This record gives sequence, C-alpha cells and structure tokens, in this order.
Amino acid sequence: MNYVAKNGQVLESDYGYEGKQATCRASSFTPQVYVSQVNNVPAHSAAGLRAAIAQGPTSVTVEADTKTFQGYTSGVLNSKACGTKLDHAIAAVGYGVENKVNYYIVRNSWSAKWGEAGYIRIASEEKSEWWAPALGICGIQQISVWPTMKTS
Repeated sequence: MNYVAKNGQVLESDYGYEGKQATCRASSFTPQVYVSQVNNVPAHSAAGLRAAIAQGPTSVTVEADTKTFQGYTSGVLNSKACGTKLDHAIAAVGYGVENKVNYYIVRNSWSAKWGEAGYIRIASEEKSEWWAPALGICGIQQISVWPTMKTS
C-alpha cells in the first residue's frame, strides 16, 4: 500500500485482473488513485472484515502452504486443516452466504487456473471467546488492512 500511496494505481476498468503470470503493463496507463490512509481491520472480527471489504478490496493474510489451501478447486473452504500461521497476502474483494455459511471472496495471485478462476471462497468464523479468538479459516481474520483512496 505504501507503493500505491507514492506511485498511484490504475483503474481496474483500464487494466483488470488477468489471472496469469505475465509482464506487467501498468506503466502503460496513467495512475488514477492513490492510498491516502491505511486502516486496520479489528482482529478476529468477521463483522469488521466484512465492513472493510464493503469499503473496497482489503488486504488479508492467510496460511497458504498447506495442501488444503493449495489444492483448493471450488466451493467454500471451511477446514481448520488449512492452518493459521500466516505466510501469504491476498485481496478480499467480496463476501456472501452459501448454505447458511458466511464466506469471503478472495482474489489470489496464482493464476486463473487455480481455484475458481483465480479466486477462493473462505468461510468466516462468526464467534470468538476471550480464550479462543476467531482466527478465521486459514487465519484470514488475524491481520487485515484496507486503504482509504483519493484521486490524483
């Protein structure tokens, strides 16, 4: 986010997610928005993370070194086998409900061949107790930030 604060970012309508590893073409476009502030999402709060995502893409961290995460193909990932030792930053871009399970929609950077065309749906943990905070599936509810943006 510090990079976008300094250098700006192009609009998705100009240069959308391609879901493949290729040469970056961002320098071909004029930056339109900049980060003016980085906001912390309350840790262990499903409601807080959903509120941040409602403001726009939110940087989340997960444990991605497990077979559970890496082998994801479709559906809502709702397994503690994913772990909670954070090692991968990705962007949460939406949320929803399926079969009474709340989930986050997350865009990964591993190409459109992974998951659901480059995306994963991760279940949220709705409740937390003082002795057992809701870390979230794959640790998604531990450390997250979202930017306040400004135009150039």
